[in-house]
Amino acid sequence: MVSRDAPIPILVSVSGPILSFCTRTHSNAHSSVPPQPVPPLLQTLQRYLTALEPLLPPDELQHTRKIVQKFGCPGGLGEKLQRELIKRAKHSHNWISDWWVQWAYLECRQPLAVHSNPAISLPNRDFTDWRGQLVFASKLIAGVLDFKAQVDSGKLALEYMRGQPLCMELFPQLFSSCRIPGPKHDHVVHYGRPRRGPAHITVVRNYQFFQLDVYNSDGTPLTESQIHAQLLRIRSQSWKTDKQPMGILTSEHRHTWGQAYTRLLRDKINKESVRLIEKSIFTLCLDSPVMRISDEKYSSRMAAQILHGGGTFSNSGNRWFDKTLQFVVGEDGSWGLLYEHATAEGPPISTLLDHVLEYCKKPDRVRAPLIPLPMPKKLYFYINSEIKWDLEMAKQNLDILINDLDIKCFNFQHFGKEFVKQLKLSPNSFIQVAIQLAYYRVHSEVCAACDIASLRMFRGGRTDYIRSPTNQMLSFIRAFDDDAREAKVQLLREAVDAVIFDQSLMGQGIDRHLLGLKLQAIEEGLSLPRIFMDTAYGLATHWKLRTGQVPTNTDSVMCFGPLAPDGYAVCYNPQQDHVHFSVTAFNCCEETNAEKLALTLERSLRDLQELFQPTV
Repeated sequence: MVSRDAPIPILVSVSGPILSFCTRTHSNAHSSVPPQPVPPLLQTLQRYLTALEPLLPPDELQHTRKIVQKFGCPGGLGEKLQRELIKRAKHSHNWISDWWVQWAYLECRQPLAVHSNPAISLPNRDFTDWRGQLVFASKLIAGVLDFKAQVDSGKLALEYMRGQPLCMELFPQLFSSCRIPGPKHDHVVHYGRPRRGPAHITVVRNYQFFQLDVYNSDGTPLTESQIHAQLLRIRSQSWKTDKQPMGILTSEHRHTWGQAYTRLLRDKINKESVRLIEKSIFTLCLDSPVMRISDEKYSSRMAAQILHGGGTFSNSGNRWFDKTLQFVVGEDGSWGLLYEHATAEGPPISTLLDHVLEYCKKPDRVRAPLIPLPMPKKLYFYINSEIKWDLEMAKQNLDILINDLDIKCFNFQHFGKEFVKQLKLSPNSFIQVAIQLAYYRVHSEVCAACDIASLRMFRGGRTDYIRSPTNQMLSFIRAFDDDAREAKVQLLREAVDAVIFDQSLMGQGIDRHLLGLKLQAIEEGLSLPRIFMDTAYGLATHWKLRTGQVPTNTDSVMCFGPLAPDGYAVCYNPQQDHVHFSVTAFNCCEETNAEKLALTLERSLRDLQELFQPTV
């Protein structure tokens, strides 16, 4: 399980206003986005202490206060490290992003499946067999290629938030990119070049991988009918399920997969096949139908299918978890997207999905040219005894991980964001309070919890954390079962107002700054400052609650695994009159229970609603 300052998957930005668009394109927009600032040292240290107040008893807080004051005193180590960060900011594209990606993603050794890659499960399409599956998959592929054409040509509309242009640098990185395992850390390769990049995608069905060229010889993309004809050919070549699901190797612990990767690539055939997967524009996973279950559990099952494939006897062999983009289409009408997090955060993914959804509404009016297409190329693997052993271990470990993950998705239908807006409160902050209230009711404490703020207002910006536990939230939670209604309403308003997003959105969050100070000390070969060895810092970064908002216009569900072995991940998608939730926890921890937290969260939301709608 993750026990470090680890990555937080997030689909749409996250917290903050919905994005707006402008007809101005991103090709000339980089100069208008300012560099990311280094926050003032004393400001960060003071906000760090404030964030610790609801988490620590007074005596421990006083001990930590002395350590922090010594670190930030004039002429102290903090000032020295701060000067170096400011110098770094002047001479780098972004002073923290490269460090963050390396530290949080590429050096993290946990499996990408469950622990890192986020899954987005979208509303079912209106088909229930393989014929409808291939028709929809053809349109989906065409829609993604249409979006890629906008990115490559520089015609993608520039996005704005609060009137400020956003950095668009991550969009080209979505295509033809892949994470590569290594013995100590991974790296990301990007093969996409607008005019001379790869011209194929990877299609995987029944654990078999195929290279599908998606452009004609003149550079034009295949039409939907051409793509459909090629998918029919792939289906005819993949009737039987491969005995050896090679994709499951990518679900392993990164060190283990790194060693197996080296062994795999010793063979020329394997190396060619792996390189074609890595270079492909994206991967399409054509999944077999899964066992029918009750409507109540269906959304949880579908989210799990997108997230990890359901296990070695289901569709997990239809994944290559290192690929940046994997679109999943099931025979039963289910579909979604799984993405690798080191390459990009959720906002570009959200823009891509919105484009694909709009594209899928359009009829196919382009006639297929009468040009014979080459047969899609099946990718072969030579499996010796070592690789077979690696596969057996990977299958066992993935099934253990999948069985350990508890997923509960539900649709809260009593109110949505419109009700909260009528109260003149932030829907996101309101839900954060409800999540903390539910956690407190289950565990009798508040805990370190984080939502995500996008830093795309700055050049090369990625994310920072928004810490939801505050003194005001703790006061409200403790008073909830005892105080009078009027007092609770006032405390709730104070708690909601105290969950502040603006600081992080404007580059003034505390967590990336603290990480930068820590990594600067490491880079200079210094002993780790006491502030980072203090038990309070360990507590403050042991995220028992990782949360993510998905403010899209579709009834999608995002899910990901907890960051801590004794923690939860809670994702929510607020719509006008309802809210979709997913809650995950690990079964191996006796203290946590995803279903119990989900039921308590639903009750907590109803209780908050009744504060403003008292029964007569």
